[in-house]
Amino acid sequence: MSGAMDFDTLRQEMADNHEQPEGPARNARAEQLLVEAEKLNIPLAVVEALGHQLKVYNYSSEKDKMFVPFARLLRMWDEHPEDFDEYEIHSLHWVFKWMSAGMLDQPHIPLASIEKWLGEMERRYRLAGHSERAVRGAEFSVAAHLGDLARADRAYAAWLAADRDSMADCHACELHSQGWWRAERDADAEALDLWAPVLEGAYTCAHEPHTVLASSLLPLLRLGRLQEARAHHLRGFRLVRAMESMRGAYADHVEFCALSGNEARALELLAERPAYFTDSGDPRSKLDFMAVVALLMDRLTLLGLGGQTVPGPAGRAWTAAELAVHAREETLALAARFDSRNGTPYVSERARARMDRAPLVDRLPLGVRSARPASAGRAEPAPEHRPRAAGAGAAPDLPALLAEARRLSGLRSPDAVEAWAAVSRAAEGHELTVRDRAEIADHEAMGRGPEGSGLFRRAAELYEEAGDPGEALAARARAAYVHALSAGTEEALAETAELYEEVLALHARGGTGVPQTASVLIGRARTWMHRVDELESAGEAAGPDAAAATRTAGAAARELLALVGPHVGEDVALASRAAEARAMLGELAGRADDAEAAVEHLSAAVDGFVSAGLPWFAVEYDSRLAGIAMQLGDVGAAERAARAALEHAGAYLEPMGHAQLHLQLAEILGAGGQLGPAAEQALEAAHWADEAGEAGTLGAWARHQLGGLLLRRRRWAEAAEVLESALPDLTAEMHGDGAIVQTRWWLGDCLTELGEHREAAGHWLRAADIARHWPEQHDHAMLAHLAAEALGHAGLADRAEQAYARAGDLWRALGNVHGLVRSLRARAWAATRTEAGLDAARELMETAVRACESALRAESASPSGSATGAPEDEDARERLVAELGHTHRQFGDLVARSVSGDEEGASAGAALEEALAHVTRAIAVFTSLGDDGVGARTGAELAAGWLEADLGRPVAAAARARAVLSVCAGLDGETAGARRTEAERMLGLVEGLPGD
Repeated sequence: MSGAMDFDTLRQEMADNHEQPEGPARNARAEQLLVEAEKLNIPLAVVEALGHQLKVYNYSSEKDKMFVPFARLLRMWDEHPEDFDEYEIHSLHWVFKWMSAGMLDQPHIPLASIEKWLGEMERRYRLAGHSERAVRGAEFSVAAHLGDLARADRAYAAWLAADRDSMADCHACELHSQGWWRAERDADAEALDLWAPVLEGAYTCAHEPHTVLASSLLPLLRLGRLQEARAHHLRGFRLVRAMESMRGAYADHVEFCALSGNEARALELLAERPAYFTDSGDPRSKLDFMAVVALLMDRLTLLGLGGQTVPGPAGRAWTAAELAVHAREETLALAARFDSRNGTPYVSERARARMDRAPLVDRLPLGVRSARPASAGRAEPAPEHRPRAAGAGAAPDLPALLAEARRLSGLRSPDAVEAWAAVSRAAEGHELTVRDRAEIADHEAMGRGPEGSGLFRRAAELYEEAGDPGEALAARARAAYVHALSAGTEEALAETAELYEEVLALHARGGTGVPQTASVLIGRARTWMHRVDELESAGEAAGPDAAAATRTAGAAARELLALVGPHVGEDVALASRAAEARAMLGELAGRADDAEAAVEHLSAAVDGFVSAGLPWFAVEYDSRLAGIAMQLGDVGAAERAARAALEHAGAYLEPMGHAQLHLQLAEILGAGGQLGPAAEQALEAAHWADEAGEAGTLGAWARHQLGGLLLRRRRWAEAAEVLESALPDLTAEMHGDGAIVQTRWWLGDCLTELGEHREAAGHWLRAADIARHWPEQHDHAMLAHLAAEALGHAGLADRAEQAYARAGDLWRALGNVHGLVRSLRARAWAATRTEAGLDAARELMETAVRACESALRAESASPSGSATGAPEDEDARERLVAELGHTHRQFGDLVARSVSGDEEGASAGAALEEALAHVTRAIAVFTSLGDDGVGARTGAELAAGWLEADLGRPVAAAARARAVLSVCAGLDGETAGARRTEAERMLGLVEGLPGD
């Protein structure tokens, strides 16, 4: 650094440094600035630089460094109090509280010194005339840390009883401490009540609601308020993620993940902050962090993942089991240092209790991507209603296994395949009948899906050998259908035609029963349905072959229904065949756009499966009914069908099926405006997609949907976390570039609401770069415009001007006058903050005025009243007129604001006259709109009044104020009330002043 800076520059440098991220770099800069302050030979400069250094140390991982600058400040105060201004006197007494907490956090500082410091703090506060509230609060912190509960309760009561004054912590911080104490005393509900004003935003500060959100996580879990816990984690972690000084709150989030079945996310959090393992400037927060690390690693080890590589202290690779030992040892060593200083075992007891906490819920889906660690040690409990295959407990004998397998087959249970597999395993070394071996092969084939054709044929041979030609034909029909799935339908259709003729002849002469005949007929019908799908996939849905296939498939389904219909009440399998036949007819009706017939047949299919005790087979058709209902605009019916699908799925649906059904219901609920329930279903969809190993495909889409729903509910931080989690997995190939653009668009909206304007602009610009290749350019223009606004809010005026220019060109090409004019006005405002200055801003505003006037002339000249000759809304002209009025008004405001506060003389007067002329034009334009322009007109009239006053014309100003009062006298509403209030204030200020 060359040359000494002056005091004003020093102050600006300290202010700039204060805005930098917490951490060693900011601390080092504060140290440099203290050196610069000492060169000025101005005591106040040193005082301010020491205060700045103390603040940045306190909010960093180097909190142990703050005692030195404070001791120096205190000595300077005692020796030369006249060197301190009012603000620095207040700051010095304020940071006494930091010293108390800071001493507690450093186990090398003796307890006697801390107690002595409390007395010194009390004495100095009394001398300065401050309340004892802050002193009693500090005493409470000491007593709570020591585990002296009686003293803590006394100090707590005294703290709350003392008057609040300028030394009291802000409301948000006080409520955090009060709620923390209630939670420590097992009063979670009371804690959350105390925290409510902070959580709702009534009280905030630089570190709240950050810590309240973190502290609330376990109380919410313990109370079973899981949705709130999830929301507080997503919202709160976003706040603490970048703040180095918040290791304790960060640890609370890691702990929450460890205790809610989100161990994988907890590991991700650890990986984000490697320095937290080793930063030693704040031993107390390090103890908290390492205790949570031990808790997490023990949890992973218990799940059978002790050998998994995990984030840990730098310098070596760690497994979960190794880090568990290290973290526990370091935690207890740190706790022992505190206990040695305090003379109590309290800190170690609390640390052990924290490390040994048991999970509070098995799994709380968070919505963000985080795959659950696989573990043989964690199995999902089987639902009580799910049928159990024999052999699940003590191994029964082979006859019992056979009986159970046949029972489950008769019920058409999904467990039948596994039951027959158990028979197969138990049969090794045993002599089985041919019939037994046929059934084993048959069910093994069912378990192999499209690869089961050969086994079905083997089963057919065994059924023939066993003397059951009907079942042999049924097995061959199953083989033909499976072959069609993997190799096409041509051969399969020929085979099923032969089987169909054979089984009908066999049934006619009494050689087989209805069940076997129905099995062949359903195989034939399924194969023809697959042929319909095959032709549609090949793009031949409208051709003659497809029409013929559709007719044959329908005839096959109706023939099956005619066969089994009279016997539905006799046999579960036959009831199932009838329901499936109705489902086929429903599907064919849907393809023919006959929604009424489709609903009739599919509803009958659902009823048939449910009545037969086979609700899991109804799921697919419930889902299709939901889709048809949405196409017909019946959201209520769609919701009922989707919920029925989830209910009927029961325990048998695979994770991917659950994901799809929950996502369908989410989309239906969202379309119906039920945003909260829709978000819950999207959250479930994301969870089940992750469980299915589809986090990057359906999971990403579910998170995309969830983020959009959270955004619509104005839950900006949660939405941002979810959308950021979805974005890396969204691809144009899988999800379409529209999904990527929409996700970035939503992220920009969220980040703007959170004040992260630069980041919002980045997402909008990247989305615009995708949309620029689309045939329709409205989205491209809108995204460029939004990015420009965000860049302006971020203070990047030059980049904002460029983005507005890009947006303006696009609006012009689209013929969108409103977008063009707004971009020109915004560019004008941006120009005033760049080297281009007021002249460029004037030119842009004039261009905007001309664009409005040109559009109005074109509309007036058009035979149909529009510039394009196409029909326009009745209010199109009025909207253009209003746009012109707003442009004149903003032109006036822009010129008026160009006059600096200390500017006087002719140049200032000329600028104000110019501004008044523009605002007067705006008034005339708004007046032409009649009642629709009253709000804008009166606002412009008041602006003109203030300009008249600034020009030394109080009579003219008063006249404008009275005009506004006259117009608004009979009007109700917030705007009219605000206008009357401002006009009366103007009158009170200008009446009686000399001038005019």
